[in-house]
Formats: sequence, C-alpha cells, structure tokens
Amino acid sequence: MTQFPCHGRIDGPIVMIGFGSIGRGTLPLIERHFEYDAKKVYVIEPELSDHTFLAQRGIHHIEKAITRDNYREVLGSVFERGRGFCVNLSVDTSSLDILRFCREMGVLYIDTVVEPWAGFYFDTEDNAARTNYALRQAVRDEKAKTPGGTTAVSCCGANPGMVSWFVKEALLTLARDTGADATMPESREGWARLMQSLGVKGIHIAERDTQKSTRHKKIGTFVNTWSVEGFISEGFQPAELGWGTHETWFPEDGNRFDTGCQAAIWLNRPGAITRVHTWCPTPGPQFGFLVTHNEAISIADYYTVGDGAAPEYRPTCHYAYHPSDDAVLSLHELFGSGKIQARHHILDENEITEGKDELGVLLYGHAKNALWFGSRLSIEETRDLAPFQNATGLQVSSAVLAGMVWALENPQAGIVETDEMDHVRCLDVQRPYLGPVEAHYTDWTPLTNRWTQFAEDIDESDPWQFRNVLAS
Repeated sequence: MTQFPCHGRIDGPIVMIGFGSIGRGTLPLIERHFEYDAKKVYVIEPELSDHTFLAQRGIHHIEKAITRDNYREVLGSVFERGRGFCVNLSVDTSSLDILRFCREMGVLYIDTVVEPWAGFYFDTEDNAARTNYALRQAVRDEKAKTPGGTTAVSCCGANPGMVSWFVKEALLTLARDTGADATMPESREGWARLMQSLGVKGIHIAERDTQKSTRHKKIGTFVNTWSVEGFISEGFQPAELGWGTHETWFPEDGNRFDTGCQAAIWLNRPGAITRVHTWCPTPGPQFGFLVTHNEAISIADYYTVGDGAAPEYRPTCHYAYHPSDDAVLSLHELFGSGKIQARHHILDENEITEGKDELGVLLYGHAKNALWFGSRLSIEETRDLAPFQNATGLQVSSAVLAGMVWALENPQAGIVETDEMDHVRCLDVQRPYLGPVEAHYTDWTPLTNRWTQFAEDIDESDPWQFRNVLAS
C-alpha cells in the first residue's frame, strides 16, 4: 500500500461546503494527508445524487443550501470555537461573509474563488460592480480592516492559486537563464523589482484543455471538465485584465477603476466571447478566452512598483483559456441561442478517453521573448495519482491541499492571497499531483503568422502590446 506523507493534524470539525467535482476530488486528498477525527467531517451540499461516497466513509451530510439567511446558524451548529477547518468549494455562497464568520469563530478557512451570493452575476446591472476587481477589493478591504488573526486563504485553486506560485518559479528560472541575480526575494517589493529588472512586460495564464470522451456533445447540454455553473458565471462577467505600464493603447470599451489598487481594467463585453492570442507548449499558438479571474488582478497588483494610481512598473496580466472542445461548443451554443442550457454535464475520469490539461504562466516581453512555466497533466497520469477526478480537477484539488497545509502551518496569518504565501512550500506539497512541471521558451509573439490580407488594428513596433494580443 502506498504511504502518503502526513502534513499535519486538523483539530476539530472539517466542514466542506459544496460537493461537486472539486469537492469529490479534494476529500480523498484530505483523507490521505491529514490526521483528524473522522467523526467530525461534514459535507454541506443540497443536491447530492449519490450518497454512497459519503456513507461509506461515515461522513455527515447536511442536505441544505447555504444562504444569506442561514449560513451563521448552519455553520455555527457544527463549528467549534477556535478549532477546525472550513473548505469552501461551493457556488452561490458569499466567500466574504463565510470567511468573516470563520475568523470570528477562530476556524481556519480556504476557498478557490471570491464567490458572491446567488443572483449576483446575473441580477446586478452595474457591470463594474460585477467584476472580480470589485469582489476582490471587498476581501482586501476586510483584510485592511481586520489585520492578522485566524488564517483565511482566499482564492487557492489552480487558477487563481497555483499559477501565482508558478509565476515566482518562472521568474527565478528566467533570472538563472539570463545570468541575472537569481537570489530568492524576501518581500513583495523584492519580487516586483525582480520582475521589473528582468524586463517582463506581462503574463498570460495560458491554458489548453484537450480532454475528451468518445461521446458527442448533445444540443441543449453544456459540457465541461469542471463546474459548469462556475464557468458560466465567470464567463458572463466582464473581461478583466491587470493593466501594465508598457501599454500605449487603451481599448475603446475599456474602463478603469478609481478606487482600490487600480491595477486592472475591465472591458464592456463578456469574457467568454472575448478572444486573445496566446501560446502553450503542445498546440503552440492558439486562441484563448479572456475570462475574468482573480489572479489577473492579484498578480498585477502584487508586482506593482510604486503608487497604484501612477506606478513606476506593473505587468499586464490576464487569463487566456482554451477549454475542452466540448466546452467551446457549449459556449458557442449558449451565446448563439441567448439562453443557458437546461442540462449540465462534467466529463469525469471514467468517460474521458484521452487528453491533458496544460496550465501555466507565459511571461513575455523579456530578453528571451517568452517563457511558459506550468503543469502538463494527462488524464492517464491523473488516474494513477488520485481517485474521483480528471486532470483539471486534480490541478485544483491539489492546490487546495497545499493551501490547507500552509494555513495549518501559519494559523495566525490573517487573510491572505496565494501571491503572499510561501510558494516553495506550497509547490512542495502540490508537485506530486501535477505531472510534468516544465519550462518552455518560445520565439512566438502575437504578430507571428498574422494574416496580412485583412486590415487589423495592430502595433508592429511592440509585438507584446495588448492591442496585438486582443483578437476580438
């Protein structure tokens, strides 16, 4: 029998909110790597089609939806003051409200996204208020208002989360390969200065998911390799990106923020139909969707040198996501018909026949042009590494594991983002589940092999202007 390292003991209840594809994958990792009281594990999930998974383990199932009206009562009935861990992997629940309550109780907390209460994404008319910038800023305001205290890790999945650790590894790799000082910085300011000194203009969170099954997607069904509700919600939010100091052009539908860190802008269009040019090792050049993600803002903010409103340096940063083929077809159908499909389906490890999730960070504009650093995890490797998840899910659930370990080892760190955590320790925990983690240089730019037969609004003087990255 394989012996897995124990990363610590969790005293008190472990409460998992949400038990979709990521929850099913995370629970076995918790079982493998922590000591805990098995009688004090709770899963809160209102719509659970198969209870066998939990029943076999003797795990308590609370069959309720967490709402604005009941979250204190439901969570308060299972938490013990000063003990336990809340693992929030749900949709339609306010991360901020639950985070705040956990800290009041002295309970460790982790989530993978700053999630609002149900209805926020679709009922809010003000597009600026629907941005991840606004959601993140509310958490940062809470951090400023209540510094220190019980640790709450915000946005610790694959992305946001793991990719912030990859950025630091990529910077150290680039420093070594260019003969620069590769001494690891000891502060946020040090990391920002390192990125500036290396000449990095920006970062794509560049992902390609090639996982597929032999089944054909049916009309009226949204197929994805992770939460359909989560993907649709973020896809309907405005496209957002961290806005770098090297940019000389501003989008006609672009909008700035007057408050907060001012590290990002948003476009007045849904992210799931906004395409960008990007690059990953297996496909090479590709289109990606500029779907809003917390890391686009947090990374740009973390690596800012100088005042946020008028910085000396800041990188451009955004997600560039090519989901699985069935998910692309599902998006085309959704936006073409103008309605969300009635049926949702997540491809699991049993029906996926081939493919991988290639997720990394593309640092561009420096002396070696562009460097992709990331995980190239296949479905075959995933089956060997952990149960109940596909490659996409394992990249997320293993990051949750790493974040939990860090929180246990730093229980009084207050509210933190993954950019602020010890990336070496976190990747040390996570790497066994990531398949090949590799660095790849490329001479590709957004102007490579562009069709000259059609007039495009491009800037040939600087290939890495967002003006050239934006495809539609």
